[in-house]
Amino acid sequence: MSTGAIVAIVIVAVVLLAIVAFVLPASRARRQEQRRVEADEHRDQARISETRAEREGAAADEQSARARREAAEAEESSRRAGAEREAAQEHSERARELDPDAGEQSEEPAHERRIDPDTSEERGTARS
Repeated sequence: MSTGAIVAIVIVAVVLLAIVAFVLPASRARRQEQRRVEADEHRDQARISETRAEREGAAADEQSARARREAAEAEESSRRAGAEREAAQEHSERARELDPDAGEQSEEPAHERRIDPDTSEERGTARS
């Protein structure tokens, strides 16, 4: 092989090494930049998902609080209804104690019983 051919081969090799030395870092830099962009997109998606999760969590907490509040109101309403029933029962018992006609076996309340003026006997409003 001639000296000129060896010099040409060495020059081609050096040029190829220079190209590879120039292209590899540039290629590596492009890949790194692509990975950075992809990582940023993932971070953005993570932030969006986190915000959505926080919003849905807050809505769930609010709904849960509303349900507890409504349950407490229902319990209070039930308690008041029970107290009203108790008071009604006490009034009813007291009315039976005070009613002079309560000792008789009539199932009708006193305000529905009528006294027959001819016989002075009690008769119901329903006729049989």
